[in-house]
Amino acid sequence: MTSQTSQTATTATAHAPAAAQGSHMWVLTLEKPGRGMTTAHGTVTPPADATRFDVFRTLLDYVVSQNPQMSSGNCVFFTLEPNRI
Repeated sequence: MTSQTSQTATTATAHAPAAAQGSHMWVLTLEKPGRGMTTAHGTVTPPADATRFDVFRTLLDYVVSQNPQMSSGNCVFFTLEPNRI
């Protein structure tokens, strides 16, 4: 049986002005085939010297801390984009 959960880690509420949100919006999905899947999303402002990989590892650690059962899950989706239109 596969279960799905969705969690949000964000620096602002859903209705906060853009200035109160992080500089980047992210989505990360982890899956353990046949056992479950989780998707988390939010905003983040990385340090100026951070790489995309640094941010990915930080967010992966965050998602796993919130969902310990996903500690050895496969990353099936990751996006990190500037938080602007």
